[in-house]
Amino acid sequence: MLTALRELPSAASLRAYHDLLGSEPHVAGTPGDARQIERLAAAFTEMGLPVRIEPFWALLAVPVEAELEILGAADSRNEPAPVPGDGDGPRGGAGPFSPIDVERATGDPKPARRGVLSLPLRERNLLEDPATSHPDLAWGWNAYSGSGEVEAGVVFAHRGTKEDFKRLRSMGVNCTGRIVLIRYGGIFRGSKVRNAEDAGAAGVLLYTDPADSGEGRGPVWPEGGWANDFCVQRGSVATLDQPGDPLTPFTPATRDAPRLAIDQVRLPRIPVQPIGYAAAMQIMARMKGQEIAADDPWHGGMAVPYRVGDGEQPRLRLKVVQERVVQESANVIAVLPGAREPEQAVIVGCHHDAWGFGAADPLAGTIVLMETARSFAEMAKRGIRPDRSIIFAAWGAEEFGIIGSVEWVEAHREAIARQAVAYINLDMAAMGPKLSASASPSLKALVRRAAGVETVGDPGGGSDHVGFLHHLAIPCIGLGAHGSAGDAYHSNYDTLEWYRSVVGEDYASALMVTNATSALTAELAHAPLIPIRAESIGHSIVAWTTALRKRSDDERILRTLDALSLRGELIAELGAKVDARLDDAAASGRLEPELRRELDAMLMALDRSWYDSEGLAGRPWNRNLALAADRETGYGSDALPLVSAALQSGDPSRIESAMQRTADAMDRITATLQVLDESIAPIGR
Repeated sequence: MLTALRELPSAASLRAYHDLLGSEPHVAGTPGDARQIERLAAAFTEMGLPVRIEPFWALLAVPVEAELEILGAADSRNEPAPVPGDGDGPRGGAGPFSPIDVERATGDPKPARRGVLSLPLRERNLLEDPATSHPDLAWGWNAYSGSGEVEAGVVFAHRGTKEDFKRLRSMGVNCTGRIVLIRYGGIFRGSKVRNAEDAGAAGVLLYTDPADSGEGRGPVWPEGGWANDFCVQRGSVATLDQPGDPLTPFTPATRDAPRLAIDQVRLPRIPVQPIGYAAAMQIMARMKGQEIAADDPWHGGMAVPYRVGDGEQPRLRLKVVQERVVQESANVIAVLPGAREPEQAVIVGCHHDAWGFGAADPLAGTIVLMETARSFAEMAKRGIRPDRSIIFAAWGAEEFGIIGSVEWVEAHREAIARQAVAYINLDMAAMGPKLSASASPSLKALVRRAAGVETVGDPGGGSDHVGFLHHLAIPCIGLGAHGSAGDAYHSNYDTLEWYRSVVGEDYASALMVTNATSALTAELAHAPLIPIRAESIGHSIVAWTTALRKRSDDERILRTLDALSLRGELIAELGAKVDARLDDAAASGRLEPELRRELDAMLMALDRSWYDSEGLAGRPWNRNLALAADRETGYGSDALPLVSAALQSGDPSRIESAMQRTADAMDRITATLQVLDESIAPIGR
């Protein structure tokens, strides 16, 4: 099967899917989104796969109006330094803040007012890329921003972490009632906003610093691939205790589902606006207060002095108006039924919604999903079917808070818990020549062998695997490639022209990821025994507990962590023996169907042993005691999260409970391995 699969994917087919799916902006809940759903369903149908469009109704956000101005600009005593690009920007002309450029940037030309400088909130249209003038492209916006108008001074808070706000307090800088300028990166943007709210901020500006993904990295778009000074990163700023529809936690967001009142959900209360670094530079150039040294991590790549600000000058006017409304989107589900064990299912998925055209995010992964599906469908037409079923899923409204996949998991919770073998996620997957992966420990050996990735990390958060991994403890793989010289993340420049200029016309990256995805899917769906293995689980436990030991000097806690580590060593030792026997049994050809099903069921039970119905403290939707998303960054991986949070709390009773519940999960893994060992031992005789 694998040899034939490698011959089927083609650059031409990947490009055709990219042309199809990248033909217009398709923000979740918009008419473009509805047309994207129909395009996906038609493409799966053309492959010969049965298709279901599964709608959901979730709370989304709709931008209505946004303005950002510097007040008293002409009277400022701290006059701005010249802005690089004036008269020589991507479109040339009179510079980035001439009336014509403000009109291009906002779509709302306003008469000039003395002492008021209007700042641009969207990208310039580019002659080099006509797609950037599409009428359905909006100004930069952060979904779920609070609505309101604020006039206030400004403070700079670097990345907006808790430590950054702590540093400001130590410097005597008060954020209360101020607009806080925060640099993208480091942690999830929603965490930045929540931290600013907690510090008393009246509004937030999120900006892209050129040192991170702009001219500090290399030539900018359209001469190069990096973000130019007008490039704006959009994105959701919701930070709830669980992903999915904010109004229907734990239950599917059907049309008539019971819903929380919006005021019961902690969404941002203050206006939040993303900007490019041209606008940020105009603000920073006028800021006062303590100057930040060039070697300080807070200093970025703008060609102006960096200051924390005095909270008074410059004075800004920020206005953001959004509507929060329940809107319809849908998941598109295609199924290739298995020939031998159709009730077991491998799920391969990527979201389909975007902030604009989405050529990179998500379509660099969606086209891999489609080409993988086409390859397996073609194999089925030739009479070669996988033993287990394969579900190909294009998820809706991921960008608003991982909504579509979570609603699907909540709607089909029991069936997924019973039947899912594994989930493979492909978000923004083909972005360069360097293949990388993360995976549940039980699947790391498979990823190394089938995909050829040597270093396999632990999955974090921020994408469509979280419903499977964090809520139901289904093992997951995140697959992708990176390394291209550019970044158009969540911007209006994320177009086919940008992708083909920066990542490549040859689609070599997408072909590489498609072949890796096909290989992993084929093994999971066609191996005589599900290729879940246990030795790596034990090694991961030892590594996790070793890392946690560095966070305490309490002898009692250290002894308990050592006890967890010993359990990991036992699982690794027993797992190595069982893994070898499983490999031998799978290769022997002597597995009876009933025994094969029993062994597969026990292999699937290994990861599910981490499932705990009580969930994590403060976020009960997360029910996997092995892995969760890091609460501060939103993207990183938090290993043994129940224990990790308990140690941070310092509460002895909470620590004891967390240790015991986690030990119980490890003991369930050991018990399953012992039964596996007993069941498979006779085969080798």
